[in-house]
Amino acid sequence: MIVMINKRLLIKHLLAHNDENSFYDKKRKIDISHKEGKAKFLKHICALSNSNPKNNSYIVIGVEDEDNNIIGVDFFDDSKIQNLINAYLTNPPIVQYENIPFPHLSDDKVVGLVTIRPIDEITSLRKNIWKYYGGSVFFRDGSMSMPKVFDIEIKDINSSIVVAIEKHAQNNIEHTLNGVFDFMKMRVDYNPQYKVFKEYFVVCWAGQKKEVKDETFFSRVDIELINEQVRLFFSALDEVSIFFNEDTFKIVEYVNLGLQNTNKYYQLEETIIKFENNANYNIETKLLFEAPQFDKKTLFHIYNNNNAILEKLKKGVVFTKNEDRDLKNLPITYLICYLNDFPEAIDKLQGAKSYLKSYNSEVYTIYKETLRILRKVKYS
Repeated sequence: MIVMINKRLLIKHLLAHNDENSFYDKKRKIDISHKEGKAKFLKHICALSNSNPKNNSYIVIGVEDEDNNIIGVDFFDDSKIQNLINAYLTNPPIVQYENIPFPHLSDDKVVGLVTIRPIDEITSLRKNIWKYYGGSVFFRDGSMSMPKVFDIEIKDINSSIVVAIEKHAQNNIEHTLNGVFDFMKMRVDYNPQYKVFKEYFVVCWAGQKKEVKDETFFSRVDIELINEQVRLFFSALDEVSIFFNEDTFKIVEYVNLGLQNTNKYYQLEETIIKFENNANYNIETKLLFEAPQFDKKTLFHIYNNNNAILEKLKKGVVFTKNEDRDLKNLPITYLICYLNDFPEAIDKLQGAKSYLKSYNSEVYTIYKETLRILRKVKYS
């Protein structure tokens, strides 16, 4: 029997268990860009894995703790999250992060769903991170992830509950058709399309199409696997090319980089979704990016200009039209400097976050997209 879980329904059923417990947790957001965020995330993964040796555990991200209000988080596409878990945990579980769209959220927001698959082994920290020591073992105590002694007896108390929740979240033809219709209606301005793979899977995609030197690119791209209500790709800025046949759906992501009106497209990452005859699919990603090199004297000038613009921003100085343009270019030019051996440029960029966020939404969106590119390049 082929069973597919509608992840949006699954989240709704999990949230119906109003309080976090030993098989699921909910977070307003997570941040694994620094040691403290990594450590807390690893602690929760460890605790949920140990507390549920026979069934899946879940973390729902983008939900208010008090009233379960779904506020969403940014699309997160770090395919290296399993590498982090393998590096820091002994007997690491299999962990999957998925982006789940909800109709009431804006295009750039989703709910993050972390699925922790059981391995029936004690999971522990492999080495020190933040204030947690290597060898620590965590378990769930109600809604808390707590350290426990190593010889604790593992009890399987959640299997029947989790099985019931997952059963009620199984997909059917009505859910699939409604998902396709909703996507086509919501993305009507972006040339929405769909394709059925292997008679089981429906992929919908949409984007603004443009031709550049005999090549076709799409921007504002949204790609969803409708069966499971999973957003496979979303970007407000980056251009992508799309290819598909009867077995695969391929996305090649590009980044538009350059200085002083010399921009060109560079391949960033390739994602291939392969659909199998047994109603399974897998996603493979491959980094294609090779950093462009620019004249060092020009970069020194741009780097110093960025620093001056940033200082003015911090002081609240009113910008001229040219300075406003330079500010919009600041995130990507700091990234170019970093890729050309200006290591301190990233510290400058990360320190600018709150100021760019308060300046306006357009600049902050560019900032977030730049960090997404950096994360892919840095950790691949």
